[in-house]
Amino acid sequence: MTMDIQTPEHKVHPEPAGMNKPAPPYISVVVPVYNEEATLERLFGRLYPALKGIGKPFEIIFVDDGSRDRSMDLLKDFLNRCPGEVVIIEFNGNFGQHMAIMAAFERSRGEIVVTIDADLQNPPEEIPKLVRTMEAGFDAVGGYRKIRQDSLFRKIPSWAVNKITSRITGIELRDYGCMLRAYHRRIIDNINKCHETTTFIPALAHSFASNPTEVEVGHEERITGESKYTLYKLIRLNFDLMTGFSVVPLQIFTFLGFVIAMLSVAFGIFLAIRRIIVGPEAEGLFTLFDILFFLIGIMMFGVGIMGEYVGRIYQEVRKRPRYIIRKIYGHNK
Repeated sequence: MTMDIQTPEHKVHPEPAGMNKPAPPYISVVVPVYNEEATLERLFGRLYPALKGIGKPFEIIFVDDGSRDRSMDLLKDFLNRCPGEVVIIEFNGNFGQHMAIMAAFERSRGEIVVTIDADLQNPPEEIPKLVRTMEAGFDAVGGYRKIRQDSLFRKIPSWAVNKITSRITGIELRDYGCMLRAYHRRIIDNINKCHETTTFIPALAHSFASNPTEVEVGHEERITGESKYTLYKLIRLNFDLMTGFSVVPLQIFTFLGFVIAMLSVAFGIFLAIRRIIVGPEAEGLFTLFDILFFLIGIMMFGVGIMGEYVGRIYQEVRKRPRYIIRKIYGHNK
């Protein structure tokens, strides 16, 4: 199915408000929330003034991804304080950050849609910079963290993943892990036409963008708590990214299998000639075992890569709902 991707020749401008009804939001800010009670009050205290300062209508869409703390109570308090500008989508369970963002995309109304994490590592004060860049004519603006306030344990794998993933997928993003991003309405509409059970939103949006760019944004040290992305989840996320946007891993292992097969044939010929010249010998047995174990390891890794693709097909053909919404508070278009 082809997507209707628009050309980059556009400027983002707010539409005039009607005489008898409030203006539709010009900016929609999407905030996925999962057990963030420690930072939500500080987040809202900085996010709301930052959006007010832009001087254009906005909405803040919080998506509670099955929080088990007091996050929902705080979100309802925000709604009571700012009715008409706050929307809450409450999930029936934990479906993951990207599914939370997809749910918000489907209910957003803004001409510009911004995503931001709730942990305050991405400063909300950077949002006006993204909006100004969008208004300059770009249709997707990604933030990249030039000075990261993370441990070396997270920086080095992140750098490696950015480089490898860019090579494999062909999608050039300087910082795949930064969720502070802005998208034009047309990009969001095209994303909403997609129904994958697993996806990586920054890469998906970049594939639909005709005039994307990236800007440097600040990055703050985590105030409290720990990252929701464990090492296992980071590995899973990057497998989703690679298998969801490219078949290069399969092609690599096809080529590697061919090369190993040719080397095995050459090595077999060498052993046959050596047996004729030198005669049978027991030396080198453990070397052969070592080579065998190496080839088995590569084969199992290749089978795992193929299994990732088969697993994605299995998830798609079941056609189960990607997420279940318990209730929506505030405006629902």
